[in-house]
Amino acid sequence: MTAPAFALNNAPQETLGRLKEGLIGPRETGRKGGNPSEETMTTSSRCGFVALIGEPNAGKSSLTNALVGTKIAIVTHKVQTTRARLRGIATEGKAQLIINDTPGLFRPKRKFDRAMVAAAWGAAAEADVILLLIEAHRGLTPGVNEIIARLKVDLPPGTVVALVINKIDRVRPPKLLELAAAANALYPFSRTFMISATTGSGVADLKRWLAEAVPEGPWHYPEDQIADAPLRWLAAEATREKAMLRLHDELPYELTVETESWQDRPDGSVRIEQVISVAREGHRKIVLGAGGQTIKAIGQAARADIAALLGKPVHLFLFVKVRERWMDDPEHLRALGLDVDGQ
Repeated sequence: MTAPAFALNNAPQETLGRLKEGLIGPRETGRKGGNPSEETMTTSSRCGFVALIGEPNAGKSSLTNALVGTKIAIVTHKVQTTRARLRGIATEGKAQLIINDTPGLFRPKRKFDRAMVAAAWGAAAEADVILLLIEAHRGLTPGVNEIIARLKVDLPPGTVVALVINKIDRVRPPKLLELAAAANALYPFSRTFMISATTGSGVADLKRWLAEAVPEGPWHYPEDQIADAPLRWLAAEATREKAMLRLHDELPYELTVETESWQDRPDGSVRIEQVISVAREGHRKIVLGAGGQTIKAIGQAARADIAALLGKPVHLFLFVKVRERWMDDPEHLRALGLDVDGQ
């Protein structure tokens, strides 16, 4: 096997051994954030923004959860599950990593789609480090090639961009090396990582590198904070996840969830009322299910997740409303955390 030209070790067996641990590289480029090595480690605190970008279903939310160490981003097998930017907060030694989980990048058609794509590129523009996630078994798809082409044009000099090949358990090692070489031939990635976000393989190495890659500076958030998002929003996302999983292919992208009422009760529990909005009356009937069984199951599953998130008992009440064309309603999209101005 001939070693690719992106600073892989020349010894094939050693390379494959490191591959199993989830890390290959490094490639020193002198980009901002330092492309850190052991020699550049300091005792100073570090803090920076890390943007995760990639096609829909590349595993960005799973990686966000793995880096943070707990579940804050909803995860389903459906593409475009993530709709707005979510900031997870991870710590590694003296470094605080602010992880921007972004919507998947695709060719938008509706206002809703354009707002999601704009959110992803906005996060990339603000980041100290960008991680481009690609799926090992899908490789360099046309969509990935489009993303790389835009990185070449849009990013200012000095931006640190690492390649993260996810779902490595689905591809044999030689194919992974070929994919890494092909991707690095298209773009000068600062580093290449091979991981499985769901099993955790390779994530620790990635996290340690990120802790050195972000710039020196004070932390932006308290040490015990794990997300920069209101609890009302996180609770609504938990319910949306359960609805998407329960409804399968019937209408997962045609619904949204909002928390309308939140009351902390004297006994330490919380009462939450949420509205599931759908685009058609027929959709409302699907969400409710025969005898209300579907919405009951969604509520039970969501209640368990929200209670775990809050660490207290939860009384969850769900309502379903028809809201036609909510995906084109700027006010509603802003309420979901999407910037629709100029879209």
